[in-house]
Amino acid sequence: MIIRKILFVIVLATVLVPFTGTAQTTVNKLTLEWIFGDEGRSVAAVPSTFWLSDGKLMIYDTRTPQTDRSFEILDPASGSRRTAVKLSVALDNLNTLLPQSEAPKSLGWPIEFDSSGRKAIYIFNGHLFLLNLERGKFTRLTKTETEEQSPGFSPDGKRLAFVRANDLYVIDLDTLAETRVTRDGSDTILNGRLSWLYWEEIFGRRDIGYWWSPDSKALAYLQTDESNIPISTFVDFQPLTPRVITQHYPKAGMPNPRARVGIAEIGDNSPPTWVQVNDKPYDTIIRVKWLPDSRRVSLQTMTRDQRELGLYFADRETGEAKRILTETDPAWVNIHDDLYFLSEGHFLWASERDDYYHIYRYTMDGRLVNQVTRGKWALASSGGVFWVRQSVAGIDEKQGLVYFTAMEHSPLERHLYRIKMDGSGMTRLSQEAGVHRISMSPNARVYVDNFSDDHTMPALTLYTDEGSRLSRLAEPRMNLLAAFDMQYPEMLTIPTSDDFPMPAQVLKPKGFRADHRYPVIMRVYGGPSAPEVSNSWQFDLFYNQLLANEGFIVIKVDNRTATALNKRLEDSVVGKLGETETADLVDAVHWLKRQLWVDGDRIGVWGWSNGGYITLNLMTRSNEFKAGIAVAPVTDWRFYDSKWAEAFLQNPAENAAGYDRASVVKIADKLHGRLLMIYGSYDDNVHPQNEEAFADALVKSGKLFDLMVYPMRKHGIDDRAATIHIYKTMLDFWKRTL
Repeated sequence: MIIRKILFVIVLATVLVPFTGTAQTTVNKLTLEWIFGDEGRSVAAVPSTFWLSDGKLMIYDTRTPQTDRSFEILDPASGSRRTAVKLSVALDNLNTLLPQSEAPKSLGWPIEFDSSGRKAIYIFNGHLFLLNLERGKFTRLTKTETEEQSPGFSPDGKRLAFVRANDLYVIDLDTLAETRVTRDGSDTILNGRLSWLYWEEIFGRRDIGYWWSPDSKALAYLQTDESNIPISTFVDFQPLTPRVITQHYPKAGMPNPRARVGIAEIGDNSPPTWVQVNDKPYDTIIRVKWLPDSRRVSLQTMTRDQRELGLYFADRETGEAKRILTETDPAWVNIHDDLYFLSEGHFLWASERDDYYHIYRYTMDGRLVNQVTRGKWALASSGGVFWVRQSVAGIDEKQGLVYFTAMEHSPLERHLYRIKMDGSGMTRLSQEAGVHRISMSPNARVYVDNFSDDHTMPALTLYTDEGSRLSRLAEPRMNLLAAFDMQYPEMLTIPTSDDFPMPAQVLKPKGFRADHRYPVIMRVYGGPSAPEVSNSWQFDLFYNQLLANEGFIVIKVDNRTATALNKRLEDSVVGKLGETETADLVDAVHWLKRQLWVDGDRIGVWGWSNGGYITLNLMTRSNEFKAGIAVAPVTDWRFYDSKWAEAFLQNPAENAAGYDRASVVKIADKLHGRLLMIYGSYDDNVHPQNEEAFADALVKSGKLFDLMVYPMRKHGIDDRAATIHIYKTMLDFWKRTL
């Protein structure tokens, strides 16, 4: 999926830099340097957490000074909190194992903890290092010329799997003996690692290519063969003779990687057992998950047209697979991670078969027992990428309860609910209006709630399974923004011509006067089930505040397909990609122009990735905008990857006319308003040929436009220098054109 490019959200989710400055109280001017510096990037950070198998909580608070940081363990039952390891001590020990030139200056959150919280794994300079938390000491696990990737602990914590040169290996953590699990890895045969298509579109940017059996004795792994996939190239501007970078990238209509699932017994030199799916052909394997008994593994397959998903259970010894259920959709079936096996001989499964994302309960042979959740509202993910759904927060089998997040109360909010397995007794546990991102303990007795609203930065709170507050783990630090005199957005709805209420969010300048006519900048994304408008803290408020300080009104609007309300709305883009979204957003502009406080001759629009595509649609399919900025836009879906493009437009060989209608390259001569197009020359997601094809069409039609290229930046253009530069460039463009 094209990235839902709110750069700020990505920065906020990944940064581990604390706000330590005291001079902030004297600052009164918001700047890009502050926003994308250490302070701005971390101002809304909350501690990282990880639930241990015994129900205790590992905590890492990045808001404390670097020298004082530690991993702490909280016992929810007693409220006691102890230091698991002081990171400065562990760092000193690590630095004895590395040359001074390779030694890190600090330790952050590891790649993974074992389930007990006694061990953590790190990668430094491409090699694996094991941290023993009880002793505060590191052990170097690998020292080869080849980098190691994707490490993962076995459930019992005694072994570590990893990938080297596209082959799987396992290390015994007691003896440090290394076992090679696969031997056929190559540049095109990937064992336990994901090809770009699988990493991006199927597993949601998580490099998950193997799965430990619950008994810790076997690995199920995905093998993908990319030898049939065409190669895309990128040219670096350095060294003196520029290097050429290659990528296996299946575009619409091209072959996808060939995939199969192997099962390898650890410590057994026998060849892997290959899972045999013989009843129906498939194109992709979208999920693999062990059953609790370790005797079977489940896998989900998808047809090339993405309209049929098959769930199978495969025998560990023979590889024989049996189809358990089939999920179909007339448009495409969405991928989800809401499959859960219950000890009573049932499993939970999620589906959009009634247009709304809900939970269903099945027997192990695929017979429907009952629909667990129902209603004209959808379950909603409380984290992760939007194109992979995951809504179940916890399961308490003893009490027969399922905990989940949903939009039942409001489409702009995410709340935690619980319900009985039979579908009765649904109760909302979270109360504050806003977005609740939930992390529940393994036994579903307590949970951490990461809560925010559109006026309040995130807070982290510990609750019981009844929704009773136990303790506050982190307060929202609104005092750090006091000197900036921030303005906050207003929520409203804007009707379409057929009266669909589109969610919208408006930020007005300080001292706003209803009798004054302001220029307006509309921010769009518009992708299916990818809402931008929500009652939550969004880091792009800082940049929008800069625009408001310059006298602009900033508005975000979700067209109906973007709202994530139901599958029927989402499916309305099929065969009409770009057209449906444009019609709704043009209705929003017509509404804006009827407001007395809007200068209808000075309206701009901008978006990133799919938002860039929607921006170009709005500027070619309408005459409503004076200026627009398209960052990293798709311009012709033949240039984009097979999985995402074909969900909406099917195979180009079967629907050439549909691809022509969706292409803005074909209508570049209709561009209206001043355009600034921006992209990175090493964008391996939306390839530069998208922008170059559109630019070429504009040149041929005699249309003037502005262009900014960021050398060797990828889709996010997210290093600090480039980030400051791109937002400075956009701010300058708005001031010149609006």
